Amino acid sequence: MIARRAVGTLIMVAATITVAAQTSLPSSPLSVDAHLALEKRCGTPKAPSSESIAALRRARWVPFLHLDQAIARNGIEVVGGMTAASPGCEPERFNLFVFVSGSFAGTVSRAAMTPSRDGAAGAVRITGNDTLTVEFARYLPGDSECCPSSRERTSYRIEKAGAGPTLVETGTRQVR
Repeated sequence: MIARRAVGTLIMVAATITVAAQTSLPSSPLSVDAHLALEKRCGTPKAPSSESIAALRRARWVPFLHLDQAIARNGIEVVGGMTAASPGCEPERFNLFVFVSGSFAGTVSRAAMTPSRDGAAGAVRITGNDTLTVEFARYLPGDSECCPSSRERTSYRIEKAGAGPTLVETGTRQVR
């Protein structure tokens, strides 16, 4: 069910959407050789869970620390996985993968993201025992790469019933 309410010029949307009803971690589009070359060049970060890093590597994503920080609390871990990187190993095509006690729960975006482009993830916060938020950049035509016109905060809940944990989007609101 989607409910919309206008507040001034801001439209708030409340929805419950399953972001990743994936039973397994999605494979990256990289070939084995391209994955090995990127992994060798950019390395693998130290993360709280070696299980999550190993799962990303098996699916040919090169793990990285989103915004150079390990994001883990309450058994929830958010790890970046990239398929392209700048010469300085900054991610150029990436997604953020959510794990619960080492089991894959979902991705925060349906498609790979690109920094300084619409929909790129920024701040990630684990806000409770089974909740997290992610801020996404929203660019309009004419915005420079440094400065999106607005940001949206998406809230997620982790469903722990069934075959395994599942990341569920619970709402999005404009924060700037």
